[in-house]
Amino acid sequence: MFKKYHLFLLTALFISVSSCRQQSSIIIENQISPVSYVDPFIGTGGHGHTYPGATVPFGMVQVSPVNGTIGWDWCSGYHYSDDVAIGFGHLHLSGTGIGDLSDLLFMPISKTVDLTAQPIQRDSLTYKSTYSHDNEVSKPGFYQVYLKDHKVNVELTASERTAFHKYTFEKEALQSLVIDLGFAINWDKATQTSLKLEDSYTISGYRHSTGWAHNQKVFFVARFNKPIISQQLFSDGRRILPSFVSGEKVSGQFFFDSQENDQLLAKVAVSSVSVENAKENMSDYGTEFPFDLVKERANDRWEKSLQTISVETPVDSLKTIFYSALYHTQLAPVTFSDKNGQFRMENDTIISAEEYTGYSTFSLWDTFRAQHPLLTIIAPERVSDMINSLLAYYEVRNILPVWTLYGNETNTMTGYHSIPVITEAYLKGFSGFDVELAYEAMKTTMLQDERGLNYYKKYGYIPYPLLDESVTITLEYAYNDWCVAQMAKALGKEDDYKLFLNRSKAYQHLFDSNTGFMRGKSEDGKSWNEPFDPKHSNHREHTDYTEGNAWQHSWFVLHDVKNFIELHGGPAPFTNRLEQLFTESSEITGDNISADITGLIGQYAHGNEPSHHIAYLFNHAGQPWRTQYWVREILNSQYNTTPNGLSGNEDCGQMSAWYVFSSIGLYPFNPASGIYEIGSPIFERTTLNVANGKTFVITAKNVSDSNRFIQSARLNGENFNRTTLSHKEIMDGGTLELVMGPEPNTKWGVANK
Repeated sequence: MFKKYHLFLLTALFISVSSCRQQSSIIIENQISPVSYVDPFIGTGGHGHTYPGATVPFGMVQVSPVNGTIGWDWCSGYHYSDDVAIGFGHLHLSGTGIGDLSDLLFMPISKTVDLTAQPIQRDSLTYKSTYSHDNEVSKPGFYQVYLKDHKVNVELTASERTAFHKYTFEKEALQSLVIDLGFAINWDKATQTSLKLEDSYTISGYRHSTGWAHNQKVFFVARFNKPIISQQLFSDGRRILPSFVSGEKVSGQFFFDSQENDQLLAKVAVSSVSVENAKENMSDYGTEFPFDLVKERANDRWEKSLQTISVETPVDSLKTIFYSALYHTQLAPVTFSDKNGQFRMENDTIISAEEYTGYSTFSLWDTFRAQHPLLTIIAPERVSDMINSLLAYYEVRNILPVWTLYGNETNTMTGYHSIPVITEAYLKGFSGFDVELAYEAMKTTMLQDERGLNYYKKYGYIPYPLLDESVTITLEYAYNDWCVAQMAKALGKEDDYKLFLNRSKAYQHLFDSNTGFMRGKSEDGKSWNEPFDPKHSNHREHTDYTEGNAWQHSWFVLHDVKNFIELHGGPAPFTNRLEQLFTESSEITGDNISADITGLIGQYAHGNEPSHHIAYLFNHAGQPWRTQYWVREILNSQYNTTPNGLSGNEDCGQMSAWYVFSSIGLYPFNPASGIYEIGSPIFERTTLNVANGKTFVITAKNVSDSNRFIQSARLNGENFNRTTLSHKEIMDGGTLELVMGPEPNTKWGVANK
């Protein structure tokens, strides 16, 4: 009896200790914040074009280092391969393929320099400095680097509209700051700049420039924690004695008292409207310089925004990739309206955003695909404000925007993808905008004659002799038309519904059944563009395809996939050809190959957005196990934890949004439909914290690198045998349970195919 009792006690003690250890492990796991996994350096190498600096989710300011190098891989102002800094700008682009911004350059230095020169390259800049990645830190809302040449440690953080700087100099070293408003890289060029010493603690000014944004006007105010004891101001290379200077290229060096302490603190607020608005944007902290508090609050804001999705896996590197991707999806669009609601348009109209926040930097050709759909889940409170911002642009220009940068229409890329963003929002139940105005904007945009729509309306497609990139543009207009049709149907506009639905079949004109590709067709409706090489690329000129070739652009039929499959002769020939896309040789032909064709798996190019939906087409053709296989291949090969961790331009969140969705097992194949395709999750458990305190949980039993195929599924306890989920099903909360295995289950998910 004693032995049995003793054995019971030992067993109970072992269970108790084991339970405590397990519980302790869970607590420790739960205490590791998502922010701690984020590495903003991911994407700063290769062709990712991201920046490592400090900002808050969708913040107006992005304070980040500027290398001063001119080149495609420095579109954000920074590239990880570099080791020279020329200063810290306050506006930056995340992952674009065109360079602009890096505005309002601040550089702390410990010597007097000559600013009379007018350098066009950084080699002749007297204030530049080397740095080492060994003494450089980037975290959400915080950046630090040590400037070797000046022996200054730089720390940066940000609130929504204000950047905060902390410079630590060597003891008794000269404390100085250079502000250079004239230096520009890539497409940017200063046109008129100004600096004004308002008092011994305050500098204000503006920088007007042209570039990708043709009429960019930035106003700013900078305040310091110690007085300016002297200054040197320059206009176009000439020394100016007064405390105010203006010209095309203005710069200044400001000197501070170094006896009191070795730190100089600054805060810098910006506005597109005026210096007075910039001052109001800075007003949250009064005369204080609470750098550590602002840093903590920035961290808290990121913590909150990253907790919208929780993933569980024993593989830390997967968490790093995931949470870094989730971070990158919330850098753009950026807040553009000031605290008083005002923001500037390209024609210098000042908009007053009433009861909404105005946004800019809409990379819509990219982000309509997955980033905007993701925001309907993780940032629903911002969706209607973004729609209102798009409508503000419409009311000024009488056409919906294509790609907006600092209030300017850049007309970059093809299609009018404001339209699917608006349609998606409305059909998902967002109503914080004028729906009739939104529909008017969509209809008006698609009935005007700009950007090839005149040819599209006349011929039913765009003939290749009349406009470059005719195939891509036609396919995208067809999808835009389908989106207008769905909005018209929802609003009871039956005639419009029929009109735009019929126009949405334009893709059929360009399908060549003999080759299986979408091809350029002449005005006669019969003749194809010859000679034809489906691997040929010619970047943005004398081509039928945008930043790609026929292999990559022949799959963009998001809205009528069943008929698209039938054009190929049915599911079998369709899936065989789709498989060939991934297994074909990766040779790209031509003398002017688009640099955007990256991340190749066969002819599939994950480094550019037109390929992003393609792997999910197998679901529609009754072979979901092939979707599961290829999605995993893309997840495993196109993303990693290094600065080269993105296979192509981040493009304001789209490259990362693909990862966020696909890694949890979902993808918005046709965003405006409100339907998500199911792929192959890599996490054991994912929790989506959706509206009203509800959660939607996705579990993947037995998931691993080899166990990528869905064997069976249950939704809310019931057997589940389809490859789609609706947005409503996710928002209602529930649980999707997947059982994973190493071999395809060719019977799962094919019941209705």
